[in-house]
Amino acid sequence: MKVAVTAVQPQLDAQVDPRFGRCPFFLIVESNDLSWEAVSNGNQALGQGAGIQSARLLAERGVQFVLTGNCGPNAHQTLTAAGIGVIVGCSGTVRDVVQQFAAGRLQAAGAPNVPGHTGMGAGSTVVPPPGSTTPPIDPGAGQGRGQGRGMGRGMGRGMGRGMGRGMGRGQGMGGGGGGGRRSSS
Repeated sequence: MKVAVTAVQPQLDAQVDPRFGRCPFFLIVESNDLSWEAVSNGNQALGQGAGIQSARLLAERGVQFVLTGNCGPNAHQTLTAAGIGVIVGCSGTVRDVVQQFAAGRLQAAGAPNVPGHTGMGAGSTVVPPPGSTTPPIDPGAGQGRGQGRGMGRGMGRGMGRGMGRGMGRGQGMGGGGGGGRRSSS
């Protein structure tokens, strides 16, 4: 049976990546004989929709099951709509996980096991299941909101004395996804 496993490296003995849509590689493995093919996940850097696009990629390759650590609602829905079974909570090496699957020790998940947009942005560190040797993954700073020090437009609150505080939204040049001014240091 053709299964796809999320992997941190393109090797059969690589660790399973706990993120589905943002894993660096998918190893597509034939569970009977462990023959495999590594597929680089070009969807991992997408701002949104990485899980959906990754699910489509695997459907095009004829995968019947996905083995991963975590799967969000959009990816889970896309995979199941394509007739692909989803097994979550996987950890260890790709080889070990495929052997567990072939032995019938892994069960398909009836629902996603993480909320949407997990694995992108600050504070979304993905923690592997207890007993796992896979380290937690912090996928980066992501969707910051900026400092919010906008220039405002002086729209009132000054009692007619030109003392307005402004109601600007901080749409200046800023790091972290909008808002705020860049400091020159």
